[in-house]
Amino acid sequence: MKIGKFDFPVPVFLAPMAGVTDTPYRILAREMGCPLVYSEMVSDKGINYRNEHTLRMLSSEENERPIAMQLFGAEPDSVARAAAYIEELKCADIIDFNMGCPAPKVVKNHEGSALLRNPEGAFKVLKALVGAVSLPVTVKMRIGWDDAHINVLEMARLAEEAGVQAVAVHGRTREQFYSGRANWSIIGDVRKQLRIPVIANGDIRNVDDLIKIREVTGCEAVMVGRAAQGNPWIFRQLTHYLKTGERLPAPTMEERKTVILRHLDMLLRFKGDYIGPREMRKHATWYTRGIKGNAELRVLFNKAETREDFINILNKMK
Repeated sequence: MKIGKFDFPVPVFLAPMAGVTDTPYRILAREMGCPLVYSEMVSDKGINYRNEHTLRMLSSEENERPIAMQLFGAEPDSVARAAAYIEELKCADIIDFNMGCPAPKVVKNHEGSALLRNPEGAFKVLKALVGAVSLPVTVKMRIGWDDAHINVLEMARLAEEAGVQAVAVHGRTREQFYSGRANWSIIGDVRKQLRIPVIANGDIRNVDDLIKIREVTGCEAVMVGRAAQGNPWIFRQLTHYLKTGERLPAPTMEERKTVILRHLDMLLRFKGDYIGPREMRKHATWYTRGIKGNAELRVLFNKAETREDFINILNKMK
């Protein structure tokens, strides 16, 4: 699969996730074989007002490239200016536009999945965005606002007409948030209708899901979201399977400990001694899901304040 100048022989991508896909996690995913990582979604207004926190989200390291920076907004001129600034910074290889976020604070501003209810406005935004940059532009969307308004085919065609080079489709409506099952067959309908690549997203947790979603949708490319939380090994497992047909085992306990500590050290480096450990708490609880004593570990992780605290907890893992 190709996006712009980039060719992805094993297109298993890391989905954009707020509070998750920052530089440390993106680096881990790349090290595990993920060929393309997406940033957390970044506000166009935050960029245009040069908000300090927003601008920090635009930073990227060489060892996480190629990277798609995900932008959200609702006003064509504002989105275009923000995209041009991203290109000027040379921090991204692809610009992705968010038309899928279901969060009320985003939707109330007519952004994210709210744009699914405004096809004309969404087209204007995408057209302005594509026209503002030379970088490839992609878009991520849901299948519709609710079961009564599933319009992903219309929206995907408009995106293609606007000049977008790939469309990622999460097989849920906005009303579903993350509940129920993703509708893979609708993603397949989109794939049949477009000339540009379609990336299938939703409920890919393992190799069996990878095989099935590719069969149902006809999509070569897939995007992994929540199943990658605390589980960067999923990229190693899925890409290895696509390359060889072999299934890799789950990580050992020692591998888990090593990656948890590496993740923490990167958070300390990029976010400091106060924020780093506190952000690591949620990641650590995800890393230890399903292992013996995880409830006790979760309590301990949520009190950890220093690197030493985490090391002491990791030493309790058997």
